[in-house]
Amino acid sequence: MLRRSLLASSLAAPLVMRGLTAEAQAQWPAKTVRFIVPFAPGGGTDTVSRLICDQLGRTFGQQFVVDNKGGAGGNIGTAELARATPDGYTIGLITVASHTLNPMLYSKLPYDADKDIVGISRVAVLSNLLGVPQSLPVNSVAELIALCKKEPGKYSFASSGPGTSLHLSGELFKTMAGVDIIHVPYKGAGPAYNDLVAGTVQMMFANMPSMLPQVRGGKLKGLGVTSAERSKAAPDIPAIAETLPGYVATSWYGVGAPAGTPEPILAKLEAAIAEAMKQPEIQKRWADDLGLDMPPPGRVGFDAFLAEDRKLWAPVVKPSGVKLD
Repeated sequence: MLRRSLLASSLAAPLVMRGLTAEAQAQWPAKTVRFIVPFAPGGGTDTVSRLICDQLGRTFGQQFVVDNKGGAGGNIGTAELARATPDGYTIGLITVASHTLNPMLYSKLPYDADKDIVGISRVAVLSNLLGVPQSLPVNSVAELIALCKKEPGKYSFASSGPGTSLHLSGELFKTMAGVDIIHVPYKGAGPAYNDLVAGTVQMMFANMPSMLPQVRGGKLKGLGVTSAERSKAAPDIPAIAETLPGYVATSWYGVGAPAGTPEPILAKLEAAIAEAMKQPEIQKRWADDLGLDMPPPGRVGFDAFLAEDRKLWAPVVKPSGVKLD
């Protein structure tokens, strides 16, 4: 009798656990959600993440707290996201760095972008913006190319680090324009901007959210955007492709979760992000303040987009010879 009772209890236990799990999924989120940003505070990734978290917090009535885990080109924070318990209480920002560039730049990564992380939705597509100091005697991409060709090896471009989309935008420009310019990597965009404004370096490709205010504030001249066409946020600035046909180097931000996160939670997040993207406040910040374009939200088409993005960047990464191991 005792044996039968114990057997019945052991068989029932998994059913009870499954019931509790389903109940927990239905009640999610019942506590604070951590949102990992794999970059330092203060940049475009941080700004976008805080705006998204604010909207998600309003939707669900729980705090979504940004946790900046910068370092190693985004690998440290992305690896922490990949290894997190897949219960919906840790999600985070995924980017062109984590899912497109770093898998090409590192022979070994502490995560597998395709297996360890579920892409819930893209939230922004962004161009980089080519900026030069006010003291540099050029006012267009064509004039900049002519100046660099006149004195090969004299001029340099800054970036926030080797292998970033900012660095590779410069490498693509260097190749397509046929100019000899020197890459100067910095440990972050802040010190790079200081030297750029001062004229210590002569050009920089930077994400629109951080570069556009510098241009609008009169500290720098904006010569061109790296998207195929002009940005809606700055239609007065030409696309570099208008001078160098075929030049395209765009970035993106998205939201991801650890693989194994329950489907009901993923569906809730997907719907909430799509709703957040419709809010006038977000649309205004994206277009007017940050220079971001808004992609179609959700999981549908994410894998196909990622495959195309890797095709776009591969011809840039390989010829650059950059390896970060």
